[in-house]
Amino acid sequence: MSTSIRNGAHLSVVIPTFNRSRMLRQTLGNLARQRLPTDSFEVIVADDGSSDDTRAVVREAARTLRIRYHFQPDEGYRVGAARNAGAGLATAPILVFLDTGAFVGPDYLAGHLAAHVGGERTAVAGYVYGYDIGGVTTPGLSSAAAELPPEQVVARFTGDPSFADTRQPQFVDCDFDLGRLAAPWVLFWGMNCSLRADDFRRLGGFDEDFRGWGLEDLEFAYRMFKDGVGIRLSRQAWALHAPHERDMDALMADCMVNLRRLTAKHPEPPIEIVWRLMQRASPLDLELSYQVLLSWTDRARLIDVADELATELPRLDLTGRPVVVGAGGRVPAALPAATLLDFDAGLLAGATAGTPHVGHHTIGLRTPLDDDAADTVVLTSRLAGLWPRWGEALLAEAHRIGRSVHLTDALARRTGAAAPG
Repeated sequence: MSTSIRNGAHLSVVIPTFNRSRMLRQTLGNLARQRLPTDSFEVIVADDGSSDDTRAVVREAARTLRIRYHFQPDEGYRVGAARNAGAGLATAPILVFLDTGAFVGPDYLAGHLAAHVGGERTAVAGYVYGYDIGGVTTPGLSSAAAELPPEQVVARFTGDPSFADTRQPQFVDCDFDLGRLAAPWVLFWGMNCSLRADDFRRLGGFDEDFRGWGLEDLEFAYRMFKDGVGIRLSRQAWALHAPHERDMDALMADCMVNLRRLTAKHPEPPIEIVWRLMQRASPLDLELSYQVLLSWTDRARLIDVADELATELPRLDLTGRPVVVGAGGRVPAALPAATLLDFDAGLLAGATAGTPHVGHHTIGLRTPLDDDAADTVVLTSRLAGLWPRWGEALLAEAHRIGRSVHLTDALARRTGAAAPG
């Protein structure tokens, strides 16, 4: 079902949905109230297999919106596939992704459109009121969101700390300028965002292997940022997250499965840090940890551990393929074929060029190696500046991938760490 889509739309709004027809009706009603002319945008509802009256709600909305509908069979939670299918129907140069139940004010689409003026390759993270990553709901918000226009809800609850976007502390730290951040991609969420359609298509859209709840948007944003697309925040393009029942235990179980997919697909330092943070905190805390890594990478560029390793070789069991964590740019010629890990990609390339060694660009927090992949894992003093933050995690990962773990004397002296027994 669709109305005829004429040429000239500036924005295509893609809304994934599943069995939330009541919330979808309200979401579409908010889009029909936009101050932008209705012929300047189109809406695509991407249905992930609903069995309720979602199709009828879309048909009803077609009276006031230029709308298209895509249905995919219910094969479990496949929001990435739904968004991709919706984007495949889009005709406008800018894609806006908006979740069902994210209610918006009348200037929402104007805010997204304004943030793309200038022509540079930019993606936009829209502010989200009332959303807490841990599932906490602002008292009174549920009834207000059901009864009042979104802009009145925002006016009523602004000032309540629990109503602020859960990313608010990170936004404040960078003075709401995501361009100041080394890792703004962790703040780019699929529930309210936009980007140029040609960037989305060049990157292949969301990875559809990410099934279940969580991290498909972080993975896409990571690829997008690495591809050179900048990320900015728009507080004008805000949405209100309407409270609804969520099984947080089940959602987090899905998220941890997707976390394993994420680390397998991108076994690289920033994703390692996300993995570590999600064991005990929130990925939103990435920036500080990543800045620590970047700073130490610069300081450690001249730390050469070839002599340090040469001193240790007589004490090591080098049967099988040893692993060196913090290998730097040079290892002893006497070191047999080894797996070299380092957080500095340039140095690692130098250490492995023309050698039998295999290299992985990794800190050592979560490596792509299998359990017990090596007889011996050696950690060097190139890890000294990271030890206060991640020493425990580095040792745990070393024990996962190696049958024995050895700290060089230089690392032990610089950190006060005892060699594991």
